[in-house]
Amino acid sequence: MPVRMELSRILIRETDDMHIVELREVDGERIFPIVIGLNEAAAIERRLMGQSPPRPLTHELLASVIVGLDAHLEKILICELKKSTFFARLYLRRGDEVVDIDSRPSDAIALGVAEDVPIFVAEDVLEEACRDL
Repeated sequence: MPVRMELSRILIRETDDMHIVELREVDGERIFPIVIGLNEAAAIERRLMGQSPPRPLTHELLASVIVGLDAHLEKILICELKKSTFFARLYLRRGDEVVDIDSRPSDAIALGVAEDVPIFVAEDVLEEACRDL
């Protein structure tokens, strides 16, 4: 059963290439950190602050494409952990049809954060990630 999470904080380290998005369990106390790149960290921070770049960057472009296709991002699921790499799925709804698309978790979060899209983590992934903390 997937666990509902929310964005707790984003840590952007000016002197390091390792930036962290921290998710917190909505109905619990577990914390789920994900190491992300600078571009994704900046995109998430920008979207949280409601800032729009003068021209669409990747996440804004994808959000526009989704709207242009008359769809919306329904949820994000971080579904797998393989060799220290997390995998996520985007669930797009267009009418009665739901399409799931492979994504990096950082891109999924950057895309969903502006629209307050629910984020879920598979229980086994959450357990394994919490065990490593």
